[in-house]
Amino acid sequence: MISALTRLADWSARTPKRLWAVSFVLFFTIAASWSAATPLGASPDEHAHFIRAAAVARGQINGSEVMVAHKVAGIKGDFAETGVQLPEWYSELPKHHECYSWHAGTPASCAPDIGTSDEVVEVPTAAGRYHPAYYLLTGWPSLLVEGTKGLYLMRLMSALFCSLLLASAVVTASEWRRGRSLALLGVFTAATPMALFMAGMVNPSGGEIAAGILVWTGLLSILMSPDGSLLNRRLARVGVGGLVLINIRPLGLIWFAGAVCFGLLLAERGVLRSVLRRKAMWLWTGLLGLATVGALAWAAAHPDNSVIKIPKYLTTTEAARRTLGASEMYVEQMLGYFGWLDTPAPVVTWYVWLGVIAVVTVLGLMYARKREALALVAMLIAIVIVPVVGQTSQASKIGLVWQGRYLLPFAVGLPLMAVLIIARRMPEKGFPLRRLLGYFLPLLALGNAAAFFWTLRRFTVGISGPVIPYAAHWAPPGGWVLWTGVYTVAAFALVVPGLMRDRAPDAPPVLPPAGLLPGADGSQGPAVLSGALPEPDAGSHRQPRVTQVR
Repeated sequence: MISALTRLADWSARTPKRLWAVSFVLFFTIAASWSAATPLGASPDEHAHFIRAAAVARGQINGSEVMVAHKVAGIKGDFAETGVQLPEWYSELPKHHECYSWHAGTPASCAPDIGTSDEVVEVPTAAGRYHPAYYLLTGWPSLLVEGTKGLYLMRLMSALFCSLLLASAVVTASEWRRGRSLALLGVFTAATPMALFMAGMVNPSGGEIAAGILVWTGLLSILMSPDGSLLNRRLARVGVGGLVLINIRPLGLIWFAGAVCFGLLLAERGVLRSVLRRKAMWLWTGLLGLATVGALAWAAAHPDNSVIKIPKYLTTTEAARRTLGASEMYVEQMLGYFGWLDTPAPVVTWYVWLGVIAVVTVLGLMYARKREALALVAMLIAIVIVPVVGQTSQASKIGLVWQGRYLLPFAVGLPLMAVLIIARRMPEKGFPLRRLLGYFLPLLALGNAAAFFWTLRRFTVGISGPVIPYAAHWAPPGGWVLWTGVYTVAAFALVVPGLMRDRAPDAPPVLPPAGLLPGADGSQGPAVLSGALPEPDAGSHRQPRVTQVR
């Protein structure tokens, strides 16, 4: 069985284009399954992103400021939103999900039908201050198809976009010559069920997380496994991921800078010098610099003028204490907390992901050198401290609004760093790599499929309904059985490439004619295949063994 899967994995990775295509199809299938099987608006703030995307597609990059009363995290306030001109039925989206969101026992069947009125009215959106690029990409289907079908197509565009980035991360990981199966394990672990869920929704978090995975994979590959022949394409992937990360959400610039800092800490000696000599490096640096200036200018031109009534008890110390106390919840949210953060993943999903991350982190610390161990420990600390610093600094203005997914584009660096340290430092013999992968990969697929089924069950019969939702009160297009089957097959197929064997070492050079071998006087013949001939061991008179290249 394992040997057959290994042959299938090797087949999928025979060429980078094939591996990219296979990975893209499977990631898209998974993300699109979330798109189809999740009720419209049943993810954080999706109604606001639907409205923003539809408006940007119609050329409404900006809009009038509208003050809307909200209660967020128990704190009341008048939030500054953006009013845009859209068909009236868009104004129904903000309340469409309220009958079942935050009520996990209530299935989604209680949601009313979305209207069909085409009368143009002003519709507010809380996403009006976000950069328009993502919304232009996802919103254009609303120009072609109206109503719920258009909303589902907008989701599929988000799934398509995120799958492009994730497939590129898989190909980048597969380019490691030694330990590339471990590198792939890092990508699959970083792509948590929450990351895949957000990829299928209209929400910039999905693209931000996918871009974070690509940036981390590309940077670590450049700096930890240098290969001159692959450098330009790796720089291009990091550049594309960086452009997305910087432009898609305000925090993206911080996450990109964090990935660069940790990557430099893990860099092989001398590799940075060779990278800086490449013209492509400076080209992408210039583009990222322009993107940074543009993102900062956009943020400065679109301030948040919300007026929030922060209670007096919410001091800086109290905010820090509460945020630190919620660390476990933030970790759970990064792994899987669906709907409007009202539907936790089953415990098997959390145990699988935490177990895999714990094992690879411990192994990484065991094999790591000092700088590498420092990087892993620093990342563990950062995952706890960054939310405390970030939320505490803003608590007096916006309250306690942090969510685990906000940190995920940065936190994906932990499993990626750990597995790549193991791949670089593990011993040639004695490391049970195939056994480790044989356990971890199917467990990740099982945890992923379990999270999907459990969430779909919550929407069909409620969290307290029967385990097998035969009498579903709500069903996605095509039915829950179809999407459960599609998702499960895709989840297990996705991890199969992780069983591929390492790339074969470079073939030895062809034996040149005897007259061109190094002479007794120490003179050298011409280089053969751009590689030097192996020399005999000191003190040995045996000729080196050279295999002819066929």
